[in-house]
Amino acid sequence: MRKDVVIETMKGFPQEFNLDDLIEKLVFMDKVEKGLQQVKEEKTVSHENLKDKIKKW
Repeated sequence: MRKDVVIETMKGFPQEFNLDDLIEKLVFMDKVEKGLQQVKEEKTVSHENLKDKIKKW
């Protein structure tokens, strides 16, 4: 995660906030960013492929 993203996120918070809320939001944003990167790199599993894998369990 880039520092400018963290700073912009913090700007959206009130002057006083719960640190856990900020951490939760940053973790969420990081996971979304990683997921989008996986999509770009075509490192995803199609819905049909996933259904086939689940049937084999």
